[in-house]
Amino acid sequence: MKFGRFLLVGIFASAIPSAYGEEAQPNDPGVYDDRIEFGQSAAFTGPAQELGINLNIGIQVAFDEVNARGGVHGRRFDLVKLDDQYEPGLAAENTQQLISDHHVFALIGEVGTPTSKAALPVILRSQVPFIGPFTGAPFLREAEAHDWVINFRASYFEETEKMVEFLTEDLGVNRIGMVYQDDSFGQVGYQGILNAMARRNMNLVGTGIYARNTVAVKTALLDVEYGKPEAIVIIGAYRPTAELIMWARYIGMNPTFITLSFVGSNALANQLGDRGLGVYVTQVVPLPTAQDLKLTQSYHKALEEYTDGVTPGFISYEGYIIGRLTIELMERTGANPTREALMNTMRSTTEMTIDDFTLTYSPEDNQGSNSVFITKIGAGKRYLNVERN
Repeated sequence: MKFGRFLLVGIFASAIPSAYGEEAQPNDPGVYDDRIEFGQSAAFTGPAQELGINLNIGIQVAFDEVNARGGVHGRRFDLVKLDDQYEPGLAAENTQQLISDHHVFALIGEVGTPTSKAALPVILRSQVPFIGPFTGAPFLREAEAHDWVINFRASYFEETEKMVEFLTEDLGVNRIGMVYQDDSFGQVGYQGILNAMARRNMNLVGTGIYARNTVAVKTALLDVEYGKPEAIVIIGAYRPTAELIMWARYIGMNPTFITLSFVGSNALANQLGDRGLGVYVTQVVPLPTAQDLKLTQSYHKALEEYTDGVTPGFISYEGYIIGRLTIELMERTGANPTREALMNTMRSTTEMTIDDFTLTYSPEDNQGSNSVFITKIGAGKRYLNVERN
């Protein structure tokens, strides 16, 4: 693949100085005369690797695109990436290494709730911008995080509300069960579903839990089956989600399955094959295969130009939007950027249109988009937009 410059550093690597030396920096760390360095800790190996790999692809092609035009205020954007395997301890270590050893200007594209939760104290202590984490967790949207976190996507509470609304109002489902990953990500999704159901005077008919970074989901499936659900909400990554659905099909269970955007939609469809037909997924970006938006057209063009045939998908599309968001904010910050100036730019950006996709921020709101879309897997493992009743 024809990606721009990046460093992939082993998870047990020792402290490494900047690949570009120690020349004087006129502004904040990571800002040089000819470039700005960003850092990404994400899962590039392990059960969630498709999420990190594809988010990185999207960010990188956005950076490649702007670099081909001469960068922002004469500086190209470089991206240093470290593998955290979707493990919180590694995410915290990587975040510190990117800040202390690589001297990055900002962090971008962390993947996951438990990993972001582990990284956040390092971020706040170091006062480094944390841009576009791939999670809808509420703690990144609370007042404490507003000083240094810039979210793109809708929250998990917005996604889970849309799920329950769709199941009850569009599909007429009354009996909902749930299986979730037993960590901070799963617990946020679980609470979101409970909140949405409480607003409708409903209760879950059954729940099951499983451990992060495993596919040991049979017990969770049997636990939720006991309640005879008409629909099962799954909060997890693509491999355990696919495993659960395949086991359900195997034992003759046929409820409606729905999961949220973090799952890794393309990877889920590929894992399930024909058994994925009719599975619903909430999304926070438009359908990446439809080119009715100018932004989607730009994304396709960037993939064609800067990769060797990467297939468009929801995760890399979100990465591309995060990259474009970063570029636009840095343009507005000016020729002498600082970390604090970047955050002030976000707070003062009441409306930002990237091609034809609009984001809004304010001093009290560090989340750019509230959009949630319902999709389902159709024939040929292709996702389709669901028309609401």
